[in-house]
Amino acid sequence: MRKCKNENLIDDYLTDRLTESQREEFENHYFNCSPCFQKMEERNELIAVVKAKGESIFKELETETSRPSTFVNRLVSSLTPKQWAVAALSACALLIIALGVAPSLKSPTPQFMIDNQVVRGGSLTLISPVIDMQSIPTEFKWDNLGEGVEYKISIYNGELLWTETTESNSISLPDTIKQSMKAGERYSWEVKAFSKQGSLIAVSSRVQFKIDSHQ
Repeated sequence: MRKCKNENLIDDYLTDRLTESQREEFENHYFNCSPCFQKMEERNELIAVVKAKGESIFKELETETSRPSTFVNRLVSSLTPKQWAVAALSACALLIIALGVAPSLKSPTPQFMIDNQVVRGGSLTLISPVIDMQSIPTEFKWDNLGEGVEYKISIYNGELLWTETTESNSISLPDTIKQSMKAGERYSWEVKAFSKQGSLIAVSSRVQFKIDSHQ
């Protein structure tokens, strides 16, 4: 697989070291870049295993150092903290391979269309509002992708009007935003879904709606 020049931003993205504008720019890039998307999936899996198994791996290494001294034990006890971390990550990587996770990561990345462009990842369907409204909508709803997913909704009126994050697949519009929306104007909205590790896993198309009149 070819290497992308933006691949070195993956770690900064996952550890939240990018500015908001840099994060948005990188999300737009990697979600359409096959090499970066593949690397992101691999890093997410590795981080998840490290969080789940890292403590037990370190405990096993500590147990080994408490046993009667052997060449292997002396070698382990001589490791620096950085070398221990590398060893733990390597053990986690082997665990991923043993559990059959790695082969699944090599499967073709799902694709779908947004604004006539092929996008890699998951497609998120918006439920309501998706048609012109007789009054200002009070609630926005979209597909539920399961547990541990955070959604970011953005509403536009030519430029960004409002954005918010939630773990639910619906959200109520604040009164201050409803008061700023006007009859006869056209708005649009979209939702992005993020994994527990904070990486973008699915996006919706940007759907437009118009408020015909106030009730």
